[in-house]
Amino acid sequence: MGVYWAIAVRSFRRFSTYRIATLSGAFTNTVFGFIFCGVYLTLWNARPGLGGYDVSDALTFVWLQQGLLLPVGIFGATTTAELGERVRTGEIAVDLYRPTHLMLWWLSVDAGRALFQLLVRGGAPLLVGALVFDLNFPSSAVQWLAVAVAVAFGITVSFGVRYLVALSGFWITDSRGMENLAMALSLFFSGSTLPLVLFPGWIGEFARATPWAATLQVPIDVWLGRNPGGVGSAVGFQLLWILILVLAGQLATYFATRKVVIAGG
Repeated sequence: MGVYWAIAVRSFRRFSTYRIATLSGAFTNTVFGFIFCGVYLTLWNARPGLGGYDVSDALTFVWLQQGLLLPVGIFGATTTAELGERVRTGEIAVDLYRPTHLMLWWLSVDAGRALFQLLVRGGAPLLVGALVFDLNFPSSAVQWLAVAVAVAFGITVSFGVRYLVALSGFWITDSRGMENLAMALSLFFSGSTLPLVLFPGWIGEFARATPWAATLQVPIDVWLGRNPGGVGSAVGFQLLWILILVLAGQLATYFATRKVVIAGG
């Protein structure tokens, strides 16, 4: 495990070198946070208690959403961009020669990236939002621990989806189309466009059952203490998707590395 820890540490250091881009991104997330707050205040003033959230819950959702977008990888991240490109160009062969497990290698890379972005691009917008608005925060050490677990599980679920998207290049040669499709699905079903609690009927039930719901909506609901079945149910839902995606990733790795592609990876 020392190898994977070293990979995660170096990934953290790598992303910490892009200071201007990080500060610019944090500023952008903060600006969008204020824009969304204006929209949500209008919506909740017209429909108080919408989706079971009060105004404070809705505003807290906005700032947590903006803080988690990059760490979770809603728009894609290192795994989809770099691993997908390595599959497309054939450089993945170098990765396969390494005496490490392909999935664990890229999970370690993604963990280092996510931790840095969580501390900087996640923390800065939330701090600004807390200074301006009355936001809700966990009220106990146990709830803080549950939030930490839920966020870590959410990032892991997101990685599992992005890993499968990247490996799709073994069969379709170029995974960039799948990356765009995955990003669209993630934006809609994760809660980054609107909280999934606002989705009516079967659409809401379906959205809350997808793996994307486990990446953003579930960690935020754990923070707010708004999980219908409690924290155990929420974390169990995430863990179930992690197990499914890890198994799918293992199978995809097995079959992909035994597939010869002449024009591509």
